[in-house]
Amino acid sequence: MATKLSLTFRFPVEKSPKPRKSKPAVPQLNCCNGYGFSKNNSGFRGQLSMKVNAVQDEAIQSSNSETTLLSQTIPPSSSKLVLVVGATGGVGQLVVASLLNRNIKSRLLLRDPEKAISLFGNQDEEKLQVVKGDTRNPADLYPSIFEGVTHVICCTGTTAFPSKRWDGDNTPERVDWEGVRNLVSALPSSLKRVVLVSSVGVTKFNELPWSIMNLFGVLKYKKKGEDFLCESGLPFTIIRAGRLTDGPYTSYDLNTLLKATAGQRRAVVIGQGDNLVGEVSRLVVAEACIQAMDIEFTEGKIYEINSVEGEGPGTDPEKWEELFKTARA
Repeated sequence: MATKLSLTFRFPVEKSPKPRKSKPAVPQLNCCNGYGFSKNNSGFRGQLSMKVNAVQDEAIQSSNSETTLLSQTIPPSSSKLVLVVGATGGVGQLVVASLLNRNIKSRLLLRDPEKAISLFGNQDEEKLQVVKGDTRNPADLYPSIFEGVTHVICCTGTTAFPSKRWDGDNTPERVDWEGVRNLVSALPSSLKRVVLVSSVGVTKFNELPWSIMNLFGVLKYKKKGEDFLCESGLPFTIIRAGRLTDGPYTSYDLNTLLKATAGQRRAVVIGQGDNLVGEVSRLVVAEACIQAMDIEFTEGKIYEINSVEGEGPGTDPEKWEELFKTARA
């Protein structure tokens, strides 16, 4: 039977832990830069309601056994509340789709909340919440945004070379360094884990071939963001991705995201020491972020990740734990 999906934009009412750094409290929670958070009004005010096809509860298995975002069984609702930053980007959208499929509560921090409707449809507030904010602007990062949040996955980023995506001061310095610094500075110390998506080569940005990629500073600024998180005192895991493949699926809805596959590149290679060179599926990066949240020994660690042809771990926690253990060894 089809399940009706609705989206509300409201913070939970439970008390939040004391933030690490005090900031002025938000006077009201029923408004955020013009977007409504109302008990009696589902979704954005106005005509921004959208329906998507119901998501099947059963796992989708393709004829050639390609790994999809749908796990074989859908678990009961989780006690986590995961803040996803950069949730409509190439990796972030897959993180959100996978969290929704796992019944893990998500809160999305977005510059343009309307994009959440087109990608994820109207979701119940118990599954998905959206708040407007920009990590480049510290004033946007009110303590109320982090109320009840247990984990953070940060997938923000921009292009390495000047492009249209740099319009509006969306440069590596502003996004990968200043944005990460502002976000980390605003996070409460009670978090169980902060997962940051970074890039391979950040420790070698002055060496070939990485110096070519770093002509406009993208690797240097990602490293600065990494260092700030490492020195923050927060429990962190950093996932350094190889060159990203598969997606982004920016014109698709949730059903399409859940059916996305990594093709033949399902096997996962995880390393440490910034020695990996290669490519990685965005689906693999998204899954690595979600898995790392719950693996205790990944706290305080930095990993590089690639994907290659072959059978991969899918969503199996034991297989992922073994991959991270091998990298650690």
